[in-house]
Amino acid sequence: MNFRSSEDFWVYYMNHHSKPSTRRWHFVGTLFSILFLLCSVFFSWWFLFFVPFFGYGCAVYSHLFVERNFPATFGYPFWSVLCDLKMFGFMLTGKMDREIKRLGKRPVLQVF
Repeated sequence: MNFRSSEDFWVYYMNHHSKPSTRRWHFVGTLFSILFLLCSVFFSWWFLFFVPFFGYGCAVYSHLFVERNFPATFGYPFWSVLCDLKMFGFMLTGKMDREIKRLGKRPVLQVF
């Protein structure tokens, strides 16, 4: 697939993250990745090992066992990281339901 813009990929990305549990696992993985990245800056570079371990670990788990699809990050790593951060921001600010509605999907109750 060729994507002409980040918005085109965003729609594709959100179709791969249709279940609320998948998005929650991504949120947890991204949050821990950010925390470990900060720990590596302020304490020890050894914390860098945990950044991809938690970020990708939670994401891959959610795709294989919750969403039951293949993670988009293997085919589109750059776009996937950008969209994961975008999704994280929407969930952090409570705007994910509005985005789900905008995309024409059924809104879900947010926990985060």
